[in-house]
Amino acid sequence: MANFLLRRLAMMILTMLCASFLVFAICEFTPGSVARKSLGPFATQQQVDLLTEKLKANDPLLVRYGRWLGVLVGAIPDPLQDPATGLNFKDPRGAQYFGNFGYSTLNKLPVNDVIWDRLGNTAILAGLAFLLIVPLSIIFGVLSGLKEGGVLDRTLSVICITFTSIPEFASGVFLVTLFVILWPILPGTSPLNSDGGWAVPYQFVLPVAVLVIYDFGYVARMIRVSMIGVMERPYIRTAILKGMSTRRMVLSHALRNAMIAPFTVLLLQINFLISGVVVTELVFAYPGFGRLILEASLFGDMATLEAATLITVAVAVVTQLLGDLGYMLLDPRIRVR
Repeated sequence: MANFLLRRLAMMILTMLCASFLVFAICEFTPGSVARKSLGPFATQQQVDLLTEKLKANDPLLVRYGRWLGVLVGAIPDPLQDPATGLNFKDPRGAQYFGNFGYSTLNKLPVNDVIWDRLGNTAILAGLAFLLIVPLSIIFGVLSGLKEGGVLDRTLSVICITFTSIPEFASGVFLVTLFVILWPILPGTSPLNSDGGWAVPYQFVLPVAVLVIYDFGYVARMIRVSMIGVMERPYIRTAILKGMSTRRMVLSHALRNAMIAPFTVLLLQINFLISGVVVTELVFAYPGFGRLILEASLFGDMATLEAATLITVAVAVVTQLLGDLGYMLLDPRIRVR
């Protein structure tokens, strides 16, 4: 297990380095100078020239990447905080610390002061949705897979396919029309404050509902396919012939084996719920991580984009590690080689 974790940790670090270099290179080669993109569109030419000299922006790409990585890990001070630049940019954590993502030109704040709050908001939204997606998917998938082709299977399959085929913006507009305009029992926006007269818990209802409607049908279909395969196994037929009740057979034998394949699919939903819910956050004006990425992209806030990309990659590699560990727990036959 120790060797397995060390290999996975090394792979995670390598993946993060590769992803960070690609993001850095793409940001560097987009139109406009590095200094101009760092300072934003409203900086004076004198400030741009001064920062270009301070950043040594004419150095080779690998040298600039190494310098950026040094600032990120706290090995060297952030040049943007040098008083000689005249930017008056001060990070309360100092100019040199681990995890220094730089300065957000969009929010006029250190990236760390913005991105973690937004990520926390999205994590709450994703957690609530995930807590509903998992049990709903398992119930629908198991019930559909018990008797393939039956009335219940066809009914639940139609429901899952219908919900999955509805885009997030469409279900969001439909729910707003239904529960905000026709029957005004829920808020239509989710700014996570009570200024509009609605308590914060009520503001989660519609965004969570949109994510659950869009996502649970796909996962349920994956569980259904796996369940159908498990129900055809000899040990399941033997349990049925011995008179074991359906409930005991499912809970004791079928469910655990049926969840081995869909386990990765469930974990992939974490990536989607963290970084792929831009549409839902826009529809409900939710101050989340995906909306921050979109706003930074439109504004050209490169520091925030680089930080968000690294965090997204980190979430992906961590969920992959959890998937490998989950496989080992669900199926003892799997051995790390």
